Amino acid sequence: MNEPYYSDDHVTIYHGDCLDLIPSLSFDVVVTDPPYGISLDTDRTARLRDGEKARTGRTHEPIAGDELPFDPAPFLHWPCVFTGPEHFAARLPPGRFHVWDKTGGGIGSTGLNNEFELVWTSFASGRSLVLRVLWAGLHRVNSHPDSFTHPTQKPLTLFNLLINMTPPGVVLDPFMGSGTTLRAAKDLGRKAIGIEIEERYCEIAARRMAQEVLPL
Repeated sequence: MNEPYYSDDHVTIYHGDCLDLIPSLSFDVVVTDPPYGISLDTDRTARLRDGEKARTGRTHEPIAGDELPFDPAPFLHWPCVFTGPEHFAARLPPGRFHVWDKTGGGIGSTGLNNEFELVWTSFASGRSLVLRVLWAGLHRVNSHPDSFTHPTQKPLTLFNLLINMTPPGVVLDPFMGSGTTLRAAKDLGRKAIGIEIEERYCEIAARRMAQEVLPL
């Protein structure tokens, strides 16, 4: 069993491959934003045409595992919440789809990014919902100063909502990234485990976990 990279009363972080670590862990539900298998272009400066804006753009290394199709099968033994399910929908069993409206109900423009993303649950999660969480333009930059530490980082508010949809118990994020799922779980008083194959994100997540629990 690997030693935790970080641990406190609510959260444990492991650095490694989730498929190697999961058999030795105890948890109740999976909530994750997995690599979609789309070889995402993570060099944000390349997307900006204006020279002045390019100097303030963020450049990220490619996402580990994103060059291969994502296989959800190893995680479907537990109740699951996946973001980005449209990229691997053919490999999912029957479940419930929800929509994350990134414009916050039309308040903001996402610019070059998609205005919505899908969320999928493997368990009975009520009627299909539109989750209106603004994640666009200056709001993202000003309200979430750490929102560019990972190329596909999602807002904390969104994961608060997703975790509240799940059955009770310990939350696992096998593709932890910068730790948003774990931060949300900790703020909600839920125990959580995160696994991340890239150590630089383990370090970022550990710093986020060491902060005081944020008020909701």
